[in-house]
Amino acid sequence: MKITVVGAGGNVGSTVALTIAQRDFAKEVIAVDLEIKKDDKSFYPSVGRALDQWQTSPIFNFDTRVKGTVDYKDTANSDICVITAGLPRKPGMSRDDLLSANMNIVKSVTEKLVEHSPNTIIVVVSNPLDLMTYVAYKASGLPASQVMGMAGILDTARYRAFLAEELNLSPKDIQALILGGHGDTMVPLPRYTTVSGIPVTHFIGKEKLDEIIQRTKVGGGELVGLMGTSAWYAPGAAAAQMVEAIALDQNRVFPCAAWLEGQFGLKDMYVGVPVRLGKGGIKEIVEIDLNDEEKALLHESAEHVRKGLEDLERLA
Repeated sequence: MKITVVGAGGNVGSTVALTIAQRDFAKEVIAVDLEIKKDDKSFYPSVGRALDQWQTSPIFNFDTRVKGTVDYKDTANSDICVITAGLPRKPGMSRDDLLSANMNIVKSVTEKLVEHSPNTIIVVVSNPLDLMTYVAYKASGLPASQVMGMAGILDTARYRAFLAEELNLSPKDIQALILGGHGDTMVPLPRYTTVSGIPVTHFIGKEKLDEIIQRTKVGGGELVGLMGTSAWYAPGAAAAQMVEAIALDQNRVFPCAAWLEGQFGLKDMYVGVPVRLGKGGIKEIVEIDLNDEEKALLHESAEHVRKGLEDLERLA
């Protein structure tokens, strides 16, 4: 099993690469990123980080070989590719500027990956997530089942962690589900949130639960405010979990950004929904029952994604 991680010179990509290596289910991880020139010197962050990670193998006891590169030829015949490449928003940069820049980056990266691995499976982590997954899908020419976005696992992990802290319970026992776009319009579902099968409302009141849901929606922004940059440990671990489910044909049910063709009353867009992940990618979109309020919130979130798609078309 060969896994490629693009953007592995950065924090998220390098965390994906190391987490996959530590889980020891792949033969090799190819860590790709750009050469950086500074003061007439060339630096190779993905190569250096990969070497550093490989040197932890005797300590963490894994055999997965981590190799860094700047040449996409080294990614040939990858079974799964994870795309974390993209620019963060900088002062003075408009949303259109960011969207246009990352659209071009993800499109270029996807084309290079598919050139060398024409039947690979692609997991997108780059933001804005739902839109960049759409870009990768269109650029790849692959079936929709082989192109997906990582968002719901991360958002759900934050939700579960906040609940575990508030309730003084193990996060291992908390199960939850979040639908919709990756951002402030995401839709956590209290009806589908349980503690060892017991509805979470048995343990917590509505007011406190609503506070945790709101904190989940802005969870990424909270971390940016604390660190001055985006998170990487949880996003990296979430992407690695998706890769593992696919590589080992685990048939795990996770919320992921998937291409919808009428499910949940939505069509021709990537939105976070429950899917069954295993060999070949998305085996099934799990269309759960939603009440009127939940449907309305999901469609409101999807409309936000739809407006983003219109911006993509305008900028293309």
